Amino acid sequence: MEAKAIARHIRIAPRKIRVVIDLIRGKNVGEAYAILKNTPKVGSEVLLKVLQSAIANAEHNNDLNSDKLYVSAAYVDQGPTLKRIHPRSRGQAFKILKRSSHVTVVVNER
Repeated sequence: MEAKAIARHIRIAPRKIRVVIDLIRGKNVGEAYAILKNTPKVGSEVLLKVLQSAIANAEHNNDLNSDKLYVSAAYVDQGPTLKRIHPRSRGQAFKILKRSSHVTVVVNER
């Protein structure tokens, strides 16, 4: 049995979250929690909440033991992009792409 949690429309670029998500993939839940607590990146706070939600889903919905859980899959997909325009010299306009992410964490029992 596996349990998963998804956070959608997170206003952080996917490449910034992927740096952090690669640290916890395949680790035990306790170890992943400790890594995220001590990682000084913006994406670690979001991932911590999603990991806690996945653990709660596993315990509540599937009656899994939280001591035996590990992160079986963790990935980030690109969400919708907000397009903004920044005026430049000589009447030019440069695009600013404010990217968002969909974060998914799947936990499973060993």
